[in-house]
Amino acid sequence: MKKKISSVLLGLVLLLAFQAGSAFASSEMDSIIDGVIGTPYSYGGTTTKGFDCSGFNGYVFKKMGIDLPRRSVDQATVGTKVAKADLQPGDLVFFDTSGKVNGEITHAGIYVGGGKFAHASTSRGVIIDDLNSSYYKSRFVTARSVMDAEQFETYAVAAK
Repeated sequence: MKKKISSVLLGLVLLLAFQAGSAFASSEMDSIIDGVIGTPYSYGGTTTKGFDCSGFNGYVFKKMGIDLPRRSVDQATVGTKVAKADLQPGDLVFFDTSGKVNGEITHAGIYVGGGKFAHASTSRGVIIDDLNSSYYKSRFVTARSVMDAEQFETYAVAAK
């Protein structure tokens, strides 16, 4: 009986751990992102074999039928500028991770809601991070919305 209870508890713990690690899998965009969580970082990478930050953004948006420029600095010029306080899931977020923190765009990700964003981390691959972490909060440069209202409803709004 103890083994049965232990097995059930272990199963519940694993289920909860898996759900906590997912990227809010409730929209089509979230499902695409969840499908590549853990993909390793690869400089210049644009496929599920390995992504860099802008390659990851491009991959996710291509799956939604939206083409983005290849480089993060160019991605930061498309769409409409969005204030950090007005971010919605699917908005692109940009950072200066150069060490100089002078507003240069050197890193990018996709806002997923709840103060979190998905990106290709050089050390951890594709992950979900906190936009207001001590590291990213001071390095945030800008955000852009690249989806129109119809695309937002189709891809980024949680399925009911």
